[in-house]
Amino acid sequence: MSMDFIEAMNELEREKGISKDVLFEAIEAALISSYKRNFNAAQNVRVDMNRNTGVIKVFARKLIVEEVLDTRTEISLMSAREINPHFQLEDIAELEVTPRDFGRIAAQTAKQVVTQRIREAERGLIYNAFIDKEDDIVTGLVQRQDMRNIYVDLGKIEAVLPLSELMPGEKFKQSERIKAYITKVENTTKGPQIMLSRSHPGLLKRLFELEVPEIFDGVVEIRSVAREAGFRSKIAVFSRNPEVDPVGSCVGPRGTRVQTIVTELRGEKIDIVRYSEAVQEYVANALSPSKVLEVQVFEAEKMARVIVPDYQLSLAIGIKGQNARLAAKLTGWKIDIKSESQAEQEYGRPRTSNDEMHQDSVSID
Repeated sequence: MSMDFIEAMNELEREKGISKDVLFEAIEAALISSYKRNFNAAQNVRVDMNRNTGVIKVFARKLIVEEVLDTRTEISLMSAREINPHFQLEDIAELEVTPRDFGRIAAQTAKQVVTQRIREAERGLIYNAFIDKEDDIVTGLVQRQDMRNIYVDLGKIEAVLPLSELMPGEKFKQSERIKAYITKVENTTKGPQIMLSRSHPGLLKRLFELEVPEIFDGVVEIRSVAREAGFRSKIAVFSRNPEVDPVGSCVGPRGTRVQTIVTELRGEKIDIVRYSEAVQEYVANALSPSKVLEVQVFEAEKMARVIVPDYQLSLAIGIKGQNARLAAKLTGWKIDIKSESQAEQEYGRPRTSNDEMHQDSVSID
């Protein structure tokens, strides 16, 4: 090997972050296999590559015995002591057996090993860079699309966005910039594979973390997210600081913060509600924008019966049950919604004109 090769190894270490010692060890191991394959399969050999000059030597490792039965693996004590007078029986003696044309084989082997290790190292670096971004948002460019997936260029790697993970009606053109949520990062035999989603609830959560400084700083916390991508979402927020309004922080001045998220999600409606440890209050908030008169909690069934004004029943249930379904997902409670007149007929609850329960929430279209 020439000094140019050693310099190239140093350059790889600097640019690719691949340890020079790891490369040397890999080349030496590959050269042992090459030697055995091309010269003497039975010999036990060691290959030494000088880290400074690149000079390669092959040494046959032989067991020192009294009577030699196999000259390829054994050496007599007398012959061994000609190399080193301190050798004893059962020691291992090394004799240089570097073939004359071994340099050509070494060069080919080294090239293959270095190329493979560079590829492995680059894959490893990419994997390490993205494994920490799992459950996070990335921005990339749409490269191409087939019958099942959209392929997104993230710079160092192409990620996969299944068409099933798009929001309903979403279409992207080639070279269009796209934000997506990383659902999975795997290290496969073909290299890292990154799976994306536009419909995952985590996308909504991460968008709020990006847009709302109070969430990023940990003052406001997202406690729960329920999403039917492309149609409507609900997000429950809680403030660690009594002086900070969690709902107002997420909405932003004149609604600018949440409107940015709505725009990114192609007009998806978002209800922002205040989280509460009190189940009655939390369920009432979750049914925003509907007004709630009463919430009855049944702990054993983890079910809440909600009574709403007659004129609010359809709003509380939502189109095809969407509002009630999202509220149930958000709170983790089964929700049975009754109008005031239904409650009177079924449970004997007297009709009242009491004020509606206080609700702290906002709905953004």
